[in-house]
Amino acid sequence: MSRESWPRLATATLVLLFFLQALRALFSTVFGILYDQIFAGSPTAWLPVSLLLVVLSMAAPFVADSRRIRQRGAWQAGLVVVACLARIPMTLNDADVRFAASLVVVAAGGSYLATQLRGDPRRVWSACALALAADQLLRIAGETYDLSLQSSFLLPLILLAVAAAAFSAVGADEAPPQDDRNLGAPVAFGAWLFLETSLLSVANATARWSGWPYEWLAPVTLGLTVLCLLPVMADSVARTWMRPTLQVALPLGLILGTSVGGIVAAFGLMAAHVSALLSLRAWTDGSHRPRHAGAAVAWGMGFFLLLNFLLAFTFTYPYTLPFLRGLGWAVYLVAALAAGFPLLRPVAEPAARLRVSAGAVAGGAAAVLLATVLVWPRTPDDQVDVRALRLATYNIHYGYDEPWGFNLAEQAEAIRGEGVDLIALQEVDTGRMTSYMADDAYFLARKLGMRQAYLPTVEHLTGIAVLYRGSSVQIERVLVTSRQEQTGVVHVHADMGGRPFHMFGLWLGLSDEDTQRQIEEGLTFVGDRTPAALGGDFNSKPESTVYEAVTRAGLLDPFTTLDIDPAPPTSPAVHPEERIDYVFLRGVAPRQAWVSDSLTSDHRMVVVEVDLTLPPLPDVVSR
Repeated sequence: MSRESWPRLATATLVLLFFLQALRALFSTVFGILYDQIFAGSPTAWLPVSLLLVVLSMAAPFVADSRRIRQRGAWQAGLVVVACLARIPMTLNDADVRFAASLVVVAAGGSYLATQLRGDPRRVWSACALALAADQLLRIAGETYDLSLQSSFLLPLILLAVAAAAFSAVGADEAPPQDDRNLGAPVAFGAWLFLETSLLSVANATARWSGWPYEWLAPVTLGLTVLCLLPVMADSVARTWMRPTLQVALPLGLILGTSVGGIVAAFGLMAAHVSALLSLRAWTDGSHRPRHAGAAVAWGMGFFLLLNFLLAFTFTYPYTLPFLRGLGWAVYLVAALAAGFPLLRPVAEPAARLRVSAGAVAGGAAAVLLATVLVWPRTPDDQVDVRALRLATYNIHYGYDEPWGFNLAEQAEAIRGEGVDLIALQEVDTGRMTSYMADDAYFLARKLGMRQAYLPTVEHLTGIAVLYRGSSVQIERVLVTSRQEQTGVVHVHADMGGRPFHMFGLWLGLSDEDTQRQIEEGLTFVGDRTPAALGGDFNSKPESTVYEAVTRAGLLDPFTTLDIDPAPPTSPAVHPEERIDYVFLRGVAPRQAWVSDSLTSDHRMVVVEVDLTLPPLPDVVSR
């Protein structure tokens, strides 16, 4: 590669990285808009307007096909500057700011991608793979939440934006466009983008789908992404036998990854990841330059949007399209089949190979080594005080606070500030596009030096969890009958400084769910194990039959035991009105109980301190 080409590749990589990050921010902020507008029951004009803005931002590449624009060499440089400048305010943790900024970055980044496809398609392939690798490394460094979206990254981001703007001064590619002969190009691009951004390049998502450790999958996924850039891999799609192999490996890998579990599932998802990257290589093999690249990208973005909405409906099936319950695998399978369309084209002779320098190989190896170091398991903090053991429950709202600021780090500090030893968490995402692809349970456990027990209840990536100190003797998970959103109970039998303790976490459905049946099944699972705590968002008030069923089963409300009357409400976080979050106890003496004043979620955290050395009788409770 010539010296002049390196700045162009670096610029393209940075713009496409910003493009990927903006897509994630866009879907996450739109989730908040839809949640407020639909679940509040009173949608306003902002709902259709915001969705229209999303569609327009993804349709912006159509403009790149204008003949006047194609003839302006400054067009590419302008797009780079706009994308870089708009990316800077995305470091601010404000939903409205991020929504506006991500719209601009998606529009500029998509249009820039179209110009690159017309100028040098092979560079698009290299830049996409490098952008995916950089995105993975930034998420690994941020414990699955993109480090560059945090305010501490503002100065480095400004420096990168300035460098990209300087590199954009390098002249644009001048090459005559050819006829569009790329079979299914728009559909294939949209499907590829969906697969990589929602699952295949997201190691914490593939870890949750397969059940294989994230600490293993993160460096492997990054390593495979970098490995695909080697000429021996990238040019393998020119071999006749390779194309049908990839066409089979892509859907088959996804089927294995979403069904069997374990190392076979992990291997299948990694095979699908490689196959998807090489399928993109077949689309950008340099054998032609599409005349209507902008239209191809825009229509591809439309298909990408459709796939993401279908996947979102498989999570929100109780309130939208019930027949999509449990069909996330089908959406991925459709995308896998569509992503393989470029492999149906006749085999083209590969263009001049991209020479990979020793420095580039060393850089890739260093990135994988750094990822391995960053995800290396840490020794949890197992120190507990059995005389003042603190139990809690917290509905973390997928990591958001009430105004839709993404607050996982602040939630970790809130839990740390209360000195919690065991905590039941509800509304826990572990790799969804609508919550920045962060793994809430992993992030919080790493920040707090705790262990995690996670129960996926919907499509592998949404559920409940228990974080705990001390070593676990046994972890159990069970689903309960749910006619709306699936839920369940997670149980940790922990060793607290040599004393056994059972912590149960659950989340009950909303008012139109059969919560009575759910709590009865949950209490059957809890049984008579003691000493124990049952914490969760019960979505039920103290005067409800659910509350009565719990107390009838011999579980005590510590606020009642300690004569705290009235017990403080827990929901919503700002100006709370209802008490629906509880930590019930059996066989253990409560010392004190309170509701945290933290506003880092849309619920408030309930904390109970117990003494494992005291007999569980009210007359010996120490306040």
